[in-house]
Amino acid sequence: MIVEAILKINPNAKVSVTNENLNEITWHNGTTPISKSEIEAMIPVVKAEMEQAKLDKQQAEQSAINKLKALGLTDAEVEAFRK
Repeated sequence: MIVEAILKINPNAKVSVTNENLNEITWHNGTTPISKSEIEAMIPVVKAEMEQAKLDKQQAEQSAINKLKALGLTDAEVEAFRK
């Protein structure tokens, strides 16, 4: 999640993080380091976006299932598409 937060701040950053530890960030190829406080502030934003993306995917899947059922597909037929 740290890398995602860094890339949200600087999409061009070249960075690696060991064990998701803010104290183990390695900046590569001349990337200007970002402060820990900026990264920490961005982590909740990234978490919220990831949770929203998961929810959006679940809602899209349910919408597709509902549409297939409305077309007359059985539960078994719908399930066959999900695999």
